[in-house]
Amino acid sequence: MIEEIKKLKIGKVLEKVSMKEYTTYQIGGIVDAMVFPKDKDGLITLLRYLKEKSIRYKILGNGSNVIFTDQDYHGVIIKLDAFEELSIEDTTVHVGAGYSLMRLAIKLSKMGLSGLEFAAGIPGSVGGAIFMNAGAYLSDMGYIVKEIEVLTPDLETKVLYNNDLDFHYRTSFLKKNPEYICLSATMVLKRGNAKEIMEVLENRKQRRLLSQPLEYPSAGSVFRNPKDDYAGRLLEELGFKGKMQGGAQVSEKHANFIINKENASYEDVRTLIENIQKEVLKEYKIELVVEQEFVE
Repeated sequence: MIEEIKKLKIGKVLEKVSMKEYTTYQIGGIVDAMVFPKDKDGLITLLRYLKEKSIRYKILGNGSNVIFTDQDYHGVIIKLDAFEELSIEDTTVHVGAGYSLMRLAIKLSKMGLSGLEFAAGIPGSVGGAIFMNAGAYLSDMGYIVKEIEVLTPDLETKVLYNNDLDFHYRTSFLKKNPEYICLSATMVLKRGNAKEIMEVLENRKQRRLLSQPLEYPSAGSVFRNPKDDYAGRLLEELGFKGKMQGGAQVSEKHANFIINKENASYEDVRTLIENIQKEVLKEYKIELVVEQEFVE
């Protein structure tokens, strides 16, 4: 399989890659191949081959919202890192799906464009952020994305508009239909004062450093907040802060973060998450929904 993919000459191909190096949890087994298509045509050629051969594959952004099993992944991980085009016309921004969301937010903020400030601390890709409708500070991608270009399951390109994308709290049309692949996005922002925007970003950065366990591998918030409440508050009230399961720990700084403290395994994290869900359901009759994706 790997030799055949290399013959397609569609971009970089890595063999026997550890997913620990490509996920923010630093957890995961060995994947057969990781492919970095150099452009849209290369991606289409690759997907056509994988579908014809019935080979398992997954599109991966920055690996900041996934938990990979420690078992080997027999298939292909596709990274769209080369999809990094960026053009800015007045307040309209066109950007590739592989562009770093954090880097984009900081760049646009420095230019005095307002609307993406919430994303300055989110370590995902643009495509991944749209997929899960990433957000913070009472805003999310649904407020600023005008349209996206996607590759359909039939390997045709199509434009989906904001109304098509069904943005809701930490979900979207793409999350419910993962065979559609985001290639690029068009966002509409507003003019603002660059100095004031950067001050907001700096204040939030300092607050994150104080309140989030950024010194440890994690994948950000584990659970969606229940209606009119906060998952972190429920976990703290139940005494989960600092709770260990193998090498995984509920952060002592923020109860809605699970950190890889001591070479945690996939099972450590999954077991800890499931134990929390059971306890919250038992005590509060609330079913906590996991924001992160398990990949087995």
